[in-house]
Amino acid sequence: MDLNLSSQITIHEVPENFLSPRNDYEKSLVTRLEKLPVQIFHEREDGAVFIAQEIAKIIRANQVLDQQCVLALPGGTTPEMIYQELVRKHQEEGLDFSNVVVFNLCDYFPNDDDKLTNYKSLCDMLFDHVNIPADQIHTIPMDLQKEDVIQFCERYEKKIKQYGGLDVALLGIGQSGNVAFNGPGSWEKSTTRLVKLDAPMQRDVLRLFGRDVSGHTTAITMGISTVMSAKHVFLTAWGDDKADIVNKCVEGQQTESVPATILQKHTNVRVFLDVTASEKLTRVKYPWLVASCEWTPRLIRAAIVWLSLKLDKSILKLTDTDYRENGLEELLVNFGSAYNVNIQVFNDLQHTITGWPGGKPDADDTNRPERANPFPKRVLIFSPHPDDDIISMGGTLQRLVTQNHDVHVAYETSGNIAVSDDEVTRFMHFINGFDQLFFQDQLDPPSPISEKYKEIKQMLKDKKATGGIATRELLTIKGLIRRGEARMACTFSNIPLSHCHFLDLPFYETGRIKKGPLTETDVLKVCELIKEVQPNQIFIAGDLADPHGTHRVCTDAVLAALKELSETGEFNLDTCKIWMYRGAWAEWPIEEIEMAVPLSPSELQAKKKAILKHQSQMDDAPFLGDDDRLFWQRSEDRNRGTADLYNKLGLADYEAIEAFVECKL
Repeated sequence: MDLNLSSQITIHEVPENFLSPRNDYEKSLVTRLEKLPVQIFHEREDGAVFIAQEIAKIIRANQVLDQQCVLALPGGTTPEMIYQELVRKHQEEGLDFSNVVVFNLCDYFPNDDDKLTNYKSLCDMLFDHVNIPADQIHTIPMDLQKEDVIQFCERYEKKIKQYGGLDVALLGIGQSGNVAFNGPGSWEKSTTRLVKLDAPMQRDVLRLFGRDVSGHTTAITMGISTVMSAKHVFLTAWGDDKADIVNKCVEGQQTESVPATILQKHTNVRVFLDVTASEKLTRVKYPWLVASCEWTPRLIRAAIVWLSLKLDKSILKLTDTDYRENGLEELLVNFGSAYNVNIQVFNDLQHTITGWPGGKPDADDTNRPERANPFPKRVLIFSPHPDDDIISMGGTLQRLVTQNHDVHVAYETSGNIAVSDDEVTRFMHFINGFDQLFFQDQLDPPSPISEKYKEIKQMLKDKKATGGIATRELLTIKGLIRRGEARMACTFSNIPLSHCHFLDLPFYETGRIKKGPLTETDVLKVCELIKEVQPNQIFIAGDLADPHGTHRVCTDAVLAALKELSETGEFNLDTCKIWMYRGAWAEWPIEEIEMAVPLSPSELQAKKKAILKHQSQMDDAPFLGDDDRLFWQRSEDRNRGTADLYNKLGLADYEAIEAFVECKL
């Protein structure tokens, strides 16, 4: 099959309603409560292209004036797509960087490993691909001694001034509101200096490099006043894990406890967000508080849910006075009374609840989320990692099996980098002991298993000593551990092992946090499975808060495959519904839920037991993220939280609820 796809599939393949089912009002231009100018992009790629274009304009404008263009640039993952676009402009449009001067915004100190620095990531993403003269790139020397830090920082500030100051400071925003490495409490007049990283910033180190680096507890960073001196400040944020801090930065009061709020004093700052990072801004989440609205069914539901929870009243108890006193008079005009709105929204939410996630046979499905026929259905659940299926929709999965649907699970990646070295050691101890107990006396010389045990033991020792990445052999072992756990969870849930599909998509197999691009090879693997199963119902990950982006890429792969198969006539989308689940990193807001599957106490307990089959992902898993709870705890709390919200709105009181949103291609 010739997919006629580019070498890299992007989120552009995702349908309009995917990233935010609220897109009917997300682009409101009313910004009454915002203290910074904000631009929202439906896709982060579009935002990155726009920012790169703005930087290119400034570079070219300075070239016309025969002036250098001085940039303060960060490393990390947030600006990666911006740098990719700048490189493209250089290679395809001739954007000249010879007048560009770069100052590294911040970097870890001390650090004797040049692979684990922001400067190294800047080289990989930008410097190695454009024509910035080497003597115009300024960063922290690897051999800088602690006693020389103060003098270095003073010289750094002087160099910036000698070039005429910063033209552009490109910034991300951390979970604690940090700008560069200026954490809470940073002085507004601070300059380049040595700082200690707070806990959220240290977690960012783990997220970026995949392991705790003890040398990364302190760093050298440009200060707040250094950043504020730039002629242009571009602040960027992608993903719903940044939504809360973006709201504080844009709509909150200026405070040193959230350093990014100091940017409100800058006369030329711009904030660039994707839809998910903007979702806590008032104009996006509560647009009726800032302007007249075009009242779509989804927006009406969001407003009434908000009002009900704000007043701690069930929906059917809301009055005309409640509406008037909380900015919802327009709904009274449109519907005549609070009762008319209340009953519509109540029924709307009631119709999302179903105990038959695969459709109830021989039933009127007019108001049910899923079709009655065909029954039973062929169900294909795509799981980005080998445990996302159970964590996010384990109760629904088990319900589908119990109701006699033909359930298949496709594990899209091996998940090998999320297995600690200690887990490998534990398994190797067993294998070696098993070998010695049953076979060692029969072999002379020692068995291959015994020799392999010694070899892997040395691999682990060498990896720990050098801080290097795992060898391919070690990654294979880790992948086998996760396969075994996935099979155990499937067996516990009564899914035949023949229905467990391990795709091992190649984009994931870099051995590093940073993955390769999604390619035609990845999409072809998904295509072949869809053609084989011919599902009537598909579940995919909508949990794009996954900090490493694997969920996003895996979902891209499925949607690209479905689009291609539909266009070639090899799969009929009209016979299949596609549902998006969340749970590992976030949950669907109640106003967006289109199918709610209630779980009894025993079903919730069974889901927990299935999650616990993934032992390598318990308390020593490397990538639990900013949430200290284990995955089974997160899942349980979120499912109970969703059920509690339904109850507060006046609907039935369930133990737990798993929630889904339909994806329409």
